[in-house]
Amino acid sequence: MGQWIIGVDLSGPGSAGQTSVAVFAERDGALRLRELLAGADDQAILDRVPAAAVVGLDAPLSYSPTGGSRTSDQSLRRLAVECGLPAGTVMAPSAPRMSYLTLRGVAVSRMLASERPDARVAEVHPTVAMALGGASVESLKAMKHAADARRELLAWLDRQGLNGVLDLADASDHSVAACAAAWAAWQWSRGRSSWIHPAEPPEHPYDFAC
Repeated sequence: MGQWIIGVDLSGPGSAGQTSVAVFAERDGALRLRELLAGADDQAILDRVPAAAVVGLDAPLSYSPTGGSRTSDQSLRRLAVECGLPAGTVMAPSAPRMSYLTLRGVAVSRMLASERPDARVAEVHPTVAMALGGASVESLKAMKHAADARRELLAWLDRQGLNGVLDLADASDHSVAACAAAWAAWQWSRGRSSWIHPAEPPEHPYDFAC
């Protein structure tokens, strides 16, 4: 068995039912889906992160002390727009719709740092990561409301080496994002990210990678 790669599509503290966790095992240059959990609270996330795992968290893991967008958000937003995605695809951590998600992202990442200190954690943005990797932007725009778009994106992830995702034909957009978060983290762990904003501790302790 090779490395464990975990993708987490986080939601805010009051809506853990919309959080999905995708657990993959790396073997022979590909990932094999071992578990997909929809509706994960913080303890369930921790329980699915083995020692020395690579974890991609789809949520802000830090914020700008002055509010608004971080330098990393501004950079990634420009790339998202260049790919044809709306500017709102990358939101500021302190935006009203994002503040509770940021709170949970910070809490979960620090929980992992405490309880799984040998895990490698990165902040990821699955939608932009897939766009930069060549996935259909139209499918990405439709992912939330169109099952066909989600199936197309799962097929794309399968072509990137994520074995087992084609079995998730009825997956929610959160579960597709969790699989894509794992793919982005896997790329990061191998030095193959399309875009990366390195960690800037102590305020921004994690790489942000797509």
